[in-house]
Amino acid sequence: MAGFTNYAYREMLRHFGGTGLIATEMVSARSFVELEKRGEELPDRLWGVRDEPRPLSVQIWDNDPGTLAELGGRLAHDYQVSLVDLNFGCPAKQIAGRSASGSFLLKTPEKIAEIVNRVAVVCRPVPVSAKIRLGWTRETVNATEIAAAVEEAGAAALFVHGRTAQEMYSGTADWDAIAKIKPFLKRIPLIGNGDIKTADDAIARLRDYPVDGIMIGRGGLNRPWIFRQIQRKLEGKEPDPDPTLVEQREILLQHYDLVRKRFGEPLAVILMRKYACDYALGKPGARRFRSLISQAKNHGQFLQIVQEEFPQDVNEA
Repeated sequence: MAGFTNYAYREMLRHFGGTGLIATEMVSARSFVELEKRGEELPDRLWGVRDEPRPLSVQIWDNDPGTLAELGGRLAHDYQVSLVDLNFGCPAKQIAGRSASGSFLLKTPEKIAEIVNRVAVVCRPVPVSAKIRLGWTRETVNATEIAAAVEEAGAAALFVHGRTAQEMYSGTADWDAIAKIKPFLKRIPLIGNGDIKTADDAIARLRDYPVDGIMIGRGGLNRPWIFRQIQRKLEGKEPDPDPTLVEQREILLQHYDLVRKRFGEPLAVILMRKYACDYALGKPGARRFRSLISQAKNHGQFLQIVQEEFPQDVNEA
């Protein structure tokens, strides 16, 4: 997820454990190619990718098959990533609108197939996957058509978010619609995505729908320990309880320390504001905390607000 799944966040996920395949932030293929041609520093979103543990997926986006193939090939053979994931699901205006990429391409299944084929050929033997939504609108749902096209084009897996592009993140993910895609895939796995917020949610999706796996995005931002809880449930074990609020505050500070070591204090404070708001989501006093932390201007202010205002249980205070 752009702006969130950076190196520090990925390290937090590995600390808790339970993840199967971790993905980077989306990388613009066009930006990568242009920066490389000019001999400039490559996108920060690829920082750490060469050396961090595998398995690791890098998600890329653009609408030009040649540009995507150029970056895909570099990732597969130079960076030696585990999976190259093509994003056809992002509904953000700057990507699906101005750049005519991401979920905009759901309108043209033949273009998606062309991109998948070009990238898959260049990346072999590293697998290439596709991330899609159900369609551009509810009136133009075409995920089954796209699924068949990407499999035929050489994709190794299909990730499907259970909303259309125009629904953005409103309402609830339609897992029944995701399930309808399964018969159209003959060889590759179907991975479902959307509204998995707890370990019980994850187990229910795997039990009740014909998917081969699940993917969690936003649900892991305020609960990075969810993956470990899911793993334990899949193993037939009782999952660890959520950390106490005091422990969650310390987890937030550990996360901040990782970001600070990578980006330095001024930028780390700015980057961590959104993470801090996520950690407080749904907790008593969260509104006041989010209001204050969003205005933190320096290291000292950030630490003070977290220590004094992060939601606490009265029994832990």
